[in-house]
Amino acid sequence: MLSLLAATAAVSEPIQWAELGLRPYLFEIGGFQLRYYSLAYLFGILLGYWHLSKMIRSHGSPMAQRHADDLFFYCTLGVILGGRLGYAAFYKPDLLTSIELFKLWGGGMSFHGGVIGVLVAITWVARRGNLNWLRVCDYIAVNVPLAYMLGRIANFINGELYGRPVESDVAWAMVFPGGGDVARHPSQLYQAGLEGLMLGVVLIALFWLTRARYRPGLLVGLFTVGMGVGRFVNEFFREPDAHLAYVVAETGLSRGQWLSLPMIAVGLAVMVYAFTRKPIGTTKAPAARTA
Repeated sequence: MLSLLAATAAVSEPIQWAELGLRPYLFEIGGFQLRYYSLAYLFGILLGYWHLSKMIRSHGSPMAQRHADDLFFYCTLGVILGGRLGYAAFYKPDLLTSIELFKLWGGGMSFHGGVIGVLVAITWVARRGNLNWLRVCDYIAVNVPLAYMLGRIANFINGELYGRPVESDVAWAMVFPGGGDVARHPSQLYQAGLEGLMLGVVLIALFWLTRARYRPGLLVGLFTVGMGVGRFVNEFFREPDAHLAYVVAETGLSRGQWLSLPMIAVGLAVMVYAFTRKPIGTTKAPAARTA
């Protein structure tokens, strides 16, 4: 992504997305297409599972491998079902009464809905395994941003969810096939970089290089704030869905920004909670009594 921006820094004309040689699928056999968006979900979940398995082998893990296996299955369901139902509930309510709701290959997934689905999955696994719910959330949260990054890159490869028209000279502005002959922000790459790569690197570094994992709620709180702030900022560059443009016109903020505000508030509250409690393992044993 950075090399793409650097290579186009001196270009005065907007980049034509159609000339980048991208297509939404890796290969096609008959009527079947292996789409990059599906691969992004698959590799994102597998990457998260692999890293989670490494995390739980470190000192102080709140779960065993069998719990990670259960989380892999139920969180996958939570992402898919929650993402789709969230998209219908938050962005397109008419899908809730339509067969189109089940056509996942047609696009339309909500990040906020996916988060809710994953929280339900974590709650189910934590209650069955008698695990510390907040610490399990910490471990899962560390693995989400890089998977999210892959999804946004897939959006860019698909030429979808593009940004708003640029208001000044932007060297990396692009003309997307569905956006008319207007130079736009490649907001998918902004989201991949800010909400995905940057946040992921910060969380992974905090987990492995500090004692953040021993403060229940700190990592998931930071993840929630980071995602909320990143989404709020990037929504200023992202083109709103056509059927939700009225929300921006009436309120000045997009639907995604309104959904991000409670995320930021909840994340801050969880971080305050984490910092006002003693880290795990720091409680001193009572001094021995002398005769």
